[in-house]
Parts: sequence; structure tokens; C-alpha cells
Amino acid sequence: MSPSDKADDKMKLGLVQMAPVWLDRDATLDKMAGYVSDAANDGCQLVIFGEALAPGYPFWLELTDGARFNHGPQKKMFSHYLDQGVVIERGDLAAIQDICADTKIAAYVGIMERPADRGGHSLYCSLVYIDPQGQIQSVHRKLQPTYEERLAWAAGDGNGLRVHDLGAFRVGGLNCYENWMPLARAALYGQGENLHIAVWPGQVRNTKDITRFVAFESRSFVVSVSGLLQGGDIPVGTPFRDELLEVSDSVGYFGNGGSCVAGPDGEWLLEPVLETEGLFTVEIDHARVREERQNFDLAGHYSRPDVTQLHVDRSRQTTVVFDDHA
Repeated sequence: MSPSDKADDKMKLGLVQMAPVWLDRDATLDKMAGYVSDAANDGCQLVIFGEALAPGYPFWLELTDGARFNHGPQKKMFSHYLDQGVVIERGDLAAIQDICADTKIAAYVGIMERPADRGGHSLYCSLVYIDPQGQIQSVHRKLQPTYEERLAWAAGDGNGLRVHDLGAFRVGGLNCYENWMPLARAALYGQGENLHIAVWPGQVRNTKDITRFVAFESRSFVVSVSGLLQGGDIPVGTPFRDELLEVSDSVGYFGNGGSCVAGPDGEWLLEPVLETEGLFTVEIDHARVREERQNFDLAGHYSRPDVTQLHVDRSRQTTVVFDDHA
């Protein structure tokens, strides 16, 4: 690397910790688009949003007896949630894509996806990467929804376990508890990931330890981005609003944030931010990755593929395969 290339080592990241307009897809995507513009105007090259932010995380499941089978109110709530799902094929992300293309910024966007390729009536927690040309380069559907999430979300596949070159960095991402799954992380490490994106619904208890651990394990930069939600963020007319408002009086925030950034040595660059909405920026330097990989590169000189290897199926799952012969 020549001295003139060293400026390319730097990248400015924008972490958007925000409350959705809960269960209102279009209003939430409009709000997110505004933050993409803000991040671009602030000189960021990558902007990141929390898990399932559009149209919002299914907080009601844990708090309203969501496992009750064939229960009318729960069915009504699921129908409402389904209606607000993000349909990528319909162009629901087009406004954000256009801003990315116009301002040359990349984005990781957490959505609750309603994909046409799985029939259009099941929901997937998906992390979408949009490149600086506004093109969607990967859609990672959460491999295994966590606990009560399985009442609303279907299990994904390995198609989105991909990394992307961005400046000097190679960036990849996982949803929430996937960041605790060693093999999911290894699938990204093996592709040369050195900037890891971890998205969360919004709890500092999730981000405060795992962010630094993954950074130290991988000798990469790790960015955790969470959402926010409290009772006052629930729009009038939303099913279960009254029940959730009663709960919010005792719990405060359903999602209290915790967005943060750790460097390749596991030390904080941005400590967890609580109960505050906004755009938070951090500058990272690829030279720090190279320095920390000197003594530990887990997919490189510290790996032993002659002893252990990981096989990953990245095919997009489908229910039916048609062979049409003339």
C-alpha cells in the first residue's frame, strides 16, 4: 500500500437509533429515508438501522399471551402485521435505494419482509444491504427466529450469508441472536469480513457484551445498532395498544437502544447509547484491522481447514421447483 492509499483506510459510519412509526410501514420507511439523507450529508459512507425496524419488532407477542392458539385478537394482530410487511419486489425500498444512489452511501436496513417467493403470507426478519449505487446486493433472512418471534416470523436460509466490499472494508451482517451463533459468524469470517454489522430490536442487555466479544474474536470492527420503542410511540388504532400502554407504565421502554461500536481490539469506540434517538457517527480505520490480525487471524493463518471446515448452503429455499419441458 502506498502512502497515498492510506486515506482510503478511513470510513465514517452512521448508526441510526430510532423508534419506528410502529407497525406503519410507509411512515417508518419515510423516517428512515430522512436519516439516510442526514447520514450522507454528514459524510457517512455506510448507514445502519436496527432489526425489523420497518415496520417494527413484534413486542406484543411476549406481552399479550401471543402463544394462544387460534385466538381471534392474535390472528387480527398478525393480519395487521402482515399487511405492513415490506415487499421488496413491489419496490417498497425504492426511496431509500434512490437516496443511496444519489448520495453514494451504502445502507444496512432491518425489515420485516413479506416475500413473494415464499407465497406472500409468511414473514421473515431480513437484513438488506443496499450498495452506494442503490442496488440491493443481499437479503439475509434470519436463520432462526428467537423464542416468541417464531409465532410471527418464519425461519430463513443461508442465501444472505454474504459479505460486500465497501472502500477498504469487507462488510457483513447478522440479525440479533444470530450474532451468538458461532457457525453463522464463521460463514462471514471465512469470506474475509472485517466490518461486522449486528442489528437488534433494542436492548442494551443484548449489545453490551456480545459487541466487544465478537470484535475481539474476529479482530474486526463490530457495529451494533438497535431500535427504540416506548408506549407513546404506538399509534392510535394499533391492535393491542391499550394492553401495551398498561405494560409500558411498568417497563418503560420496550426497546431502550444500546447501539455501540467496538474496535478490533474489543475496546469501545462508541459505548452503548441508551434511550436516545438520533444519528451517531464513528470513524473507523482499516489499519487497525491489519494490526490486530498480526497475531490472530481466525480465517487465515490461525485456521486449520485440514482439521475443521464449515459447509454453507447459500441456495434460496423454495417450496416448489418446476421443470417445464416443451
